[in-house]
Amino acid sequence: MAGSVSFFFFLSLLFFSSIHVESNEEGYISLDISNKGLDFMKEFLVEMAETSLVPLDLPKIEKSKHIPIIGTVHMVLSNISIDNIHVISSTVKAGDTGIVISVSGAYANMTMNWEYSYSNWWFPIPITDNGKASIQVEGMDVGISFNLTNVHGSLMLSPLDCGCSVKDIFIKLDGGASWLYQGLIDAFEGRLSSAVENAISKKLRQGIVKLDSSLQSLPKEIPIRNIAALNVTFVGDPQFRDSSLVLSINGLISAKEAYTAPPYYHLFASLEHLLASIPLKDPASMVTISLHEKVLASASSVYYDANKMHWIVDKVPEQSLLNTAGWRFIIPQLYRRYPNADMNLNVSIYSPPHLIIKEHQIDLTVHADVVINVLNSGEVTPVACFSTAVSGSASPWISNNNLGGSIGLDELSLSLKWSKIGNLHVNLVRALISTALRTVILPYINIKLSRGYLLPTFHGYMLQNANILCSDSWIKISSDVASVNQLFIS
Repeated sequence: MAGSVSFFFFLSLLFFSSIHVESNEEGYISLDISNKGLDFMKEFLVEMAETSLVPLDLPKIEKSKHIPIIGTVHMVLSNISIDNIHVISSTVKAGDTGIVISVSGAYANMTMNWEYSYSNWWFPIPITDNGKASIQVEGMDVGISFNLTNVHGSLMLSPLDCGCSVKDIFIKLDGGASWLYQGLIDAFEGRLSSAVENAISKKLRQGIVKLDSSLQSLPKEIPIRNIAALNVTFVGDPQFRDSSLVLSINGLISAKEAYTAPPYYHLFASLEHLLASIPLKDPASMVTISLHEKVLASASSVYYDANKMHWIVDKVPEQSLLNTAGWRFIIPQLYRRYPNADMNLNVSIYSPPHLIIKEHQIDLTVHADVVINVLNSGEVTPVACFSTAVSGSASPWISNNNLGGSIGLDELSLSLKWSKIGNLHVNLVRALISTALRTVILPYINIKLSRGYLLPTFHGYMLQNANILCSDSWIKISSDVASVNQLFIS
């Protein structure tokens, strides 16, 4: 919507959309992922591993064994395949050196083909038999540890250790005279266990390499419309704590065509000090995102430099304000010269808005020139220009996965810059505009904001039970994460 409503919606967008657009040259974004959040990620990775590990083919196993009277029996196990893996229990822990994921009590279902042959001196004709077998692997424990490091602004995932152990393996043969040779097959249990352990360990290492490749391919900048670019290079190495993993992102927002990745090592040096200055994260939340107020300054500067802070206001909730008749007692000479003529307002912000995050609110100051245009016989005639300074505050909130809030007007100053219709009573004009803002425009905008805007989803996941807090130059969002389907079902 054009008009003053559009202008003040812009103010609200500066307050609220900056929560999603992240950081500035001296600022940063930090993501503090708690053990609860790591556990969520672990469940996702375990579920992915259960499906991606299978079917897993194992190499052929051959063995010869001398049996009294019968002679030397040669047996081959082939087409050995792990078809299903089921994880019963798993844990994740962030330690001093990295992240450790442990799986205990898992079991797997396998199938294979078997065959044997033997001959002896008293019956030289080879005797052969073959069939299929089903295998149950139980008591399988898997442990994997890996480290995250920063390499040129990207995360590198390096495996530290990976192992698998099998407690029990049960083989059931079908086909031919298999019941006679169950004991012989039991002799393969040790080699089958080793084959399972080695194959799973190897597959997991390959999975980490693939995951690392995916991390390396993540973009280092994200375009914001066609105006700006967000630097999403990681700053410093991830920090592993007793109860969380902390990641920091450079987050510089700059004009898209002028984007260059700045040095970021000095930013990480101040990260510990900055983290210590913000409230502690909610231990019940999966992740806490901390955002410095300089992020907002970065965003407003980019949009200002891109000439995106200019509006023609031609619609307001009280449309009579945009007709000279509505101003006949405030600016009588305007009404006399242009009786009952429609008007619009040309609003141009002439310096980047100034934003400060305080306790429970965000303060904003905007300086703008407002030109009154009269629409006379199809022509646009500028008649006066006012220089304004508007100070307000916003209080954001998150409820039921909706981001909303309210905006209040603190102060409005106004001075006449030029006039083509003679001297004007500036105090009367300021009083009328202030009254219109407080009683018409801002209540209308706050009704819109009170309905909230649904938080975005990311690859089928979204925030759940999110809370937002403003305090001492910081915006902090603490939240859980859940699948969209799970939320709708619940």
